[in-house]
Amino acid sequence: MSLDKHQMAALIARDIPHGAYVNLGIGRPTLVADHLPADSGVVLHTENGMLNMGPAAKGDDVDPDLINAGKIPVTELPGTSYFHHADSFAMMRGGHLDVCVLGAFQVSAGGDLANWHTGEPDAIPAVGGAMDLAIGAKSVYVMMTLFAKDGSSKLVPECTYPLTGVGCVDRVYTDLATFLITPSGIEVRETFGITLDELRARVPVPLAG
Repeated sequence: MSLDKHQMAALIARDIPHGAYVNLGIGRPTLVADHLPADSGVVLHTENGMLNMGPAAKGDDVDPDLINAGKIPVTELPGTSYFHHADSFAMMRGGHLDVCVLGAFQVSAGGDLANWHTGEPDAIPAVGGAMDLAIGAKSVYVMMTLFAKDGSSKLVPECTYPLTGVGCVDRVYTDLATFLITPSGIEVRETFGITLDELRARVPVPLAG
């Protein structure tokens, strides 16, 4: 069985090192916050100026003043701090984040990332802080479906969409497989509901595994 977005988020949460400082990108990556164990020691950073963010807020826990960069209500953990947007970007650009988790339109075999614009005339560009995170975080994890709606692979030899960052992606988590981007190529770490041969037949890049 392929993974749903919550299972993908749980898989990423499991792989984040204990005590890491982490930024979760807008969209599906925000779900990772809901799957971090209480003893993970992970400190979540938000682009809009919050450190030590907790899981998404629900019911009576919703505070309209506590939101993440995607405007989703969140909770605060003991020791949470708040700061100016400029300070938040200084943390991102200054190499103070251990991991960021981003969505993507495409990832190339060399680890290039395209996640802010499809290049279509009617598409709305939304770069946000993705470029800062892609070059500032020590490790970049991508969370995406492996195939687009038209069936084309989002893992490609070279990105055809405008780039967010060059050679920045370390891991790609998808609904059908997890990939490691290494200096010698792409390695398949796990598959879900698909065989390695089936992956190789549909993904237009060499896959080791």
